[in-house]
Amino acid sequence: MALLFGIGYAGIIFEESLAFNKSGVGLLMAVSLWTVRSIGAPSTDIAVSELTHASAEVSEIVFFLLGAMTIVEIVDSHQGFKLVTDNITTRKPKTLLWVVGFVTFFLSSILDNLTSTIVMVSLLRKLVPPSEYRKLLGAVVVIAANAGGAWTPIGDVTTTMLWIHGQISTLPTMKGLFVPSAVSLAIPLALMSLTSEVNGKEQETPNVLASERMAPRGQLVFSVGIGALIFVPVFKALTGLPPYMGMLLGLGVLWIVTDAIHYGESEGQRLKVPQALSRIDTQGALFFLGILLSVSSLEAAGILRELANYLDAHIPNVELVATAIGAVSAIIDNVPLVAATMGMYDLTSFPQDSEFWQLVAYCAGTGGSMLIIGSAAGVAYMGMEKVDFFWYFRKVSGFAFAGYAAGIAAYLAVHKLNISLPTTLAEVPFLSGS
Repeated sequence: MALLFGIGYAGIIFEESLAFNKSGVGLLMAVSLWTVRSIGAPSTDIAVSELTHASAEVSEIVFFLLGAMTIVEIVDSHQGFKLVTDNITTRKPKTLLWVVGFVTFFLSSILDNLTSTIVMVSLLRKLVPPSEYRKLLGAVVVIAANAGGAWTPIGDVTTTMLWIHGQISTLPTMKGLFVPSAVSLAIPLALMSLTSEVNGKEQETPNVLASERMAPRGQLVFSVGIGALIFVPVFKALTGLPPYMGMLLGLGVLWIVTDAIHYGESEGQRLKVPQALSRIDTQGALFFLGILLSVSSLEAAGILRELANYLDAHIPNVELVATAIGAVSAIIDNVPLVAATMGMYDLTSFPQDSEFWQLVAYCAGTGGSMLIIGSAAGVAYMGMEKVDFFWYFRKVSGFAFAGYAAGIAAYLAVHKLNISLPTTLAEVPFLSGS
């Protein structure tokens, strides 16, 4: 099974060279692995029971992604994101660098990093003419999208996976990872501000914003759509139901709203949910389905537990394990890495919101920025702006690595501070009651 997984994953990594779509490879790998598992299991009934359990967990993530992607597509079709992009008025290169970085950072904390990258790179095409500077701004979007997605449960697929399965919860994650995520963006921005592409000349870039007009009642759709996304963790806290139910609730509300506001409009059909469903990245959802089912087969066979035991024996330091996961995610997609980690370590080894799970969320989310192929945001940017792998490696990877390392240091510093603070306060006479 390990050999099959390795072959399948090689097919995913070299998808461009082999001309095989990674979604097809992922689905083929999943079915092959579970077939082998059914043959090797004590009985077919046991294998079927394991597959049923794995399918239930994986389906939650797929339904969540489909709902989120549809909501974002509806908002985008109404040009709702112009409410964000139209407020970026500066044209000074250094200022624009920081503005784009932090707008993407906070946008990605609400949306997913892939959608945020697509929105912001599309904006850059309207703000800045083709140049090395625009390519650098695009790289900032990738780093910021990955950093912003790491500190909220709905900002990145991997943090969503950890959240859905109970390894992390909403408020402790946001409080614990906001500072490290912000540091992992601020350090690259500070270093990039010193480069010749930014400081070569303080020219005012022309305003080449496209003359797109917001669709009728686009502000309403934007408000309802973003509100639906933000309401998901609130829904989970209020009802105790899985997050995908909150996402489907938000999609249902937005569906009714768009049907109502475009009732009787012949041109409004393209703005309704059925059209949005035809435009979402279904093959991406199928890729996640295939890769997560594949990893669950390794978990069912006990392979991941053996790997965890090996890591425990040779790398007893949890910080190093999480850091290594982030470094590997620059080469290998972080979704299977986090899925494998969840299979290797359970909540009895590391309880919810422990230092280990928060570090895994941070490292897997931001580590992919070190190479352009290390994250969905990087791959999208590579395709949209035709950026070369080696250009990114020479110009950006060092900055991204500096931010990644600084963020880990910031997390450890804040974590140790939070541990020592109550002890210090308890020693104050009037607080201890003495």
